[in-house]
Amino acid sequence: MLFPTFEFLIFFVVVLLFTWMIYQHPKSHLIWLLIASYFFYGCWNWTYIPLLFGISSLAFIFAVLISKKNKNIWFGLGIIVFIVILAYFKYSGFILTIFPRSWIESAFGEKINFINPILPLGISFITFHAISLLFDIKRGKLNFTPTFIQVLLYISFFPQLIAGPILRASAFIPQLNILRSPHHLKITRGMILICLGLFKKVILANYLGTEIVDPVFNGVVENPNYFIAVYAYAVQIYCDFSGYTDIAIGCAFLLGYHFPLNFRNPYTASSIQDFWRRWHITLSSWLRDYLYIPMGGARKGFLFKLLFLMITMLIGGLWHGAGWQFIFWGAFHGLLLVINHIWVKITDKYSIQWNQSTIWKVISTILTFNLVCVGWIWFRAPNFDVAILIFHQSCIEVIQGKIFTNINYLTLLAIVLGIGTQFQTLSSRAKVERWLGKQAWLIQGAIFALIITLIEYFGPSGIAPFIYFQF
Repeated sequence: MLFPTFEFLIFFVVVLLFTWMIYQHPKSHLIWLLIASYFFYGCWNWTYIPLLFGISSLAFIFAVLISKKNKNIWFGLGIIVFIVILAYFKYSGFILTIFPRSWIESAFGEKINFINPILPLGISFITFHAISLLFDIKRGKLNFTPTFIQVLLYISFFPQLIAGPILRASAFIPQLNILRSPHHLKITRGMILICLGLFKKVILANYLGTEIVDPVFNGVVENPNYFIAVYAYAVQIYCDFSGYTDIAIGCAFLLGYHFPLNFRNPYTASSIQDFWRRWHITLSSWLRDYLYIPMGGARKGFLFKLLFLMITMLIGGLWHGAGWQFIFWGAFHGLLLVINHIWVKITDKYSIQWNQSTIWKVISTILTFNLVCVGWIWFRAPNFDVAILIFHQSCIEVIQGKIFTNINYLTLLAIVLGIGTQFQTLSSRAKVERWLGKQAWLIQGAIFALIITLIEYFGPSGIAPFIYFQF
């Protein structure tokens, strides 16, 4: 069940209406949202409902054990259990490809049949939520032991279940103890986010994906324009993923819950470090707080800081997918971060001020954006060899001055519009929200209905799954 579909609209309207019919009964409210979330997940594949329930149940058991005694032992065991679960479903097939077949047969026998398990939808986000719960209980950031129902809903809450944003247990679970009221909802803000997310996903991301990105990266088009396809994918993945989170945050608002910001105009970043403060913020902060800092962070000296950064980005790359192209993508960003930190250290040491000028910020923003786009080649390519081919052909097109050959001008317009969304500030969105908030409910409803109708009319036929569903 995808967000931009009629099926989800019916589902969400039913959930929304019944949620506010029983809002004065907190326990029934949580149970209803839990049933709705499991139904939402089951619409993809009912056979993985026990897996979702099992992971959530284990998270609750370990949370209770950590809060009572021997917290270090139970915490360590819990982390290992969830990492093993994630590794089995996501990386078992990839791990087997690393070793020669002769080694595997000599160890397990010639007749053994290795079948890579089907990747459950959202398994990475599910396990990351479970790990976050254990960390927050151990660190005392969640100063009470949540109930079984609260843990189940925290991990399975349907707006974020498939592709985030990644919620911290210490930030979300306390919201479950608050009696919500339909009279204090941020309805206008929620609807603005939903409409913006639909526009980015249905109009921009879907068009760029079907028109140029998928044909070029899958090698099914004659005389492809590799260079434009790379930048089209940069816009597609941003519009696709940020569009999903906009819709998720908007739906959460309408249900009375607050989700954290996940994107903050990442392509306007003036450095790669700044980029990761703006892109998939909940993942980058999760890796920082639960991986980079526990390893040592900056506490063990500058060289170890660089080492921990590289390790964190390698793991971040591998988290996105089991393939050498993702490992390269993580290593590429890790190297860029290392260079960035060395550069900052040098400029601080010699008090270089020119890098604070407006001209330098423009140059560094353009440079950062292009480096990120280069990295996206390996992120999107089906394998490492295809990534090398696309990078090579893109360079040839630049050298030969053929970057605009065989290109549809609607594609260029979609790319420009997608990049243009990067310059939409929170203050400008707040102005729109205030203006709409002053209008009568009937007028607001008509405006939002018109926007959604136009998006449906101009959007390509069919809705492609969100890119981050595979992670």
